[in-house]
Amino acid sequence: MFRIVKKSLKTGVVTGRYPQSTAPVPQMTDETKEKAAPFRNSLTIREVDTGSCNACEMEMNALANAVYDIERFGVHIAASPRHADALVVTGPVTCNMERALKDAYKSTPDPKLVIALGDCAIDCGAFKGSYAVTGPVDRHLPVDVKIPGCPPRPAEILAALRALMAKRR
Repeated sequence: MFRIVKKSLKTGVVTGRYPQSTAPVPQMTDETKEKAAPFRNSLTIREVDTGSCNACEMEMNALANAVYDIERFGVHIAASPRHADALVVTGPVTCNMERALKDAYKSTPDPKLVIALGDCAIDCGAFKGSYAVTGPVDRHLPVDVKIPGCPPRPAEILAALRALMAKRR
């Protein structure tokens, strides 16, 4: 046992900070910034999976862990679209999820934001041309923010959400 303690004391700390994201923050139009104005202090999001491979969902789940702790920035995840300020849509819209996505959008109270997360939600990604896919999210709903990546890292998602909530100087 003393050998293990001696080795760990000799080695020291081998873990470090998670590297900061080098990806550019998605650019937002003035219309999107105006639409996001009420959500500067807090934002409640509802994640809607419309047919993805679940990689983006895993990255969204990582936002709630101790490394990123999205709650400290005032971003909360809602269980119902009726309690959400924004819909985060992952994956291409499939035939079976098209109606459910539109219902979730209608259930979300105004003003609301739609965030397309990942390459599949933006342009169908690897699922492009599939018989089961009806298209990207912006074909069905007005998309305010697009976060590219397959899947985007949690740091990139967090940077985009913080930019959306940024106060004007």
